Amino acid sequence: MKRFLKLLLASCVIALAFSAVAQAQATRTWTSGVGDDANPCSRTAPCKTFAGAFSKTAVGGEISVLDPGGFGAVTITHGLMINGGGELASVLVSGGTAVVVNAGPSDTVILRNLEFNGLGVGLNGVGIMFTGGGTLIIDHCTFQGFTQSAVDIALTGSGSVVIRDSTIIGGATGVKVESTATGVVASLKNVAIQGTGTALDAKAGILEATNSMFQRNTSYGALAEGGTINLESSYFSGNGVAVQAQTGSSVRISNVDMFNNAGGIVANGTVNSAGNNRKIGNTVPGAPSGTIAVQ
Repeated sequence: MKRFLKLLLASCVIALAFSAVAQAQATRTWTSGVGDDANPCSRTAPCKTFAGAFSKTAVGGEISVLDPGGFGAVTITHGLMINGGGELASVLVSGGTAVVVNAGPSDTVILRNLEFNGLGVGLNGVGIMFTGGGTLIIDHCTFQGFTQSAVDIALTGSGSVVIRDSTIIGGATGVKVESTATGVVASLKNVAIQGTGTALDAKAGILEATNSMFQRNTSYGALAEGGTINLESSYFSGNGVAVQAQTGSSVRISNVDMFNNAGGIVANGTVNSAGNNRKIGNTVPGAPSGTIAVQ
């Protein structure tokens, strides 16, 4: 009988352990401005922060937002989606980094419908720091108040970033690629970057922008200083220099408008043009150094 009771007790402990693990790793969790991280992060008992919800969300799962709130900084170490939905879902940080993505090499992380606010304080304010992962997708997001970069791509292995339908305002840099690895590509579509020091900074890898707008960035709209920047159907206005390639770097432009910048094109490196770009009202217009062969 004693042996039976011991076995029964052991079975109950194991069952409870599995139940706790299952509860801790739901495929969908929820956050609310009036939630509590002690909750299981279910729809009826949501968590308070993204960090609290992340700890209870399975690989490939989704964190959804129930109602408006500021949900705090989070470090993401596996693939999943954080979706603000139609709510005023924000990540507010007073200096430091709002979101660190340090996932596995084949993981996909999606950040959608979120507002990132660095409150304009701190020496190292960064919106998203991408240090590990296969793919990062930033969709319908807004960044403001970060003293350094809105999106800093510092991968040590190959990976890709997609930023679409998003707005970046202020800070030293809008999107920066400074990865130590080859095979890093960041692609922007329908993105507006305004009031930064440098909107696009390719220290390494490849940075691409399509149907995007770069306005009133004090130093550069697009600066290649070690990497490559490809620009297509985009607009540069009121920047210090619209497009610049440093020695050993390249920028390729097609159907790009450069209006009322202090400098249009600075080709210390290579700026290749498809011959269909427009430059008007730039104090120093500049010129491309080569021509793209159009097939």
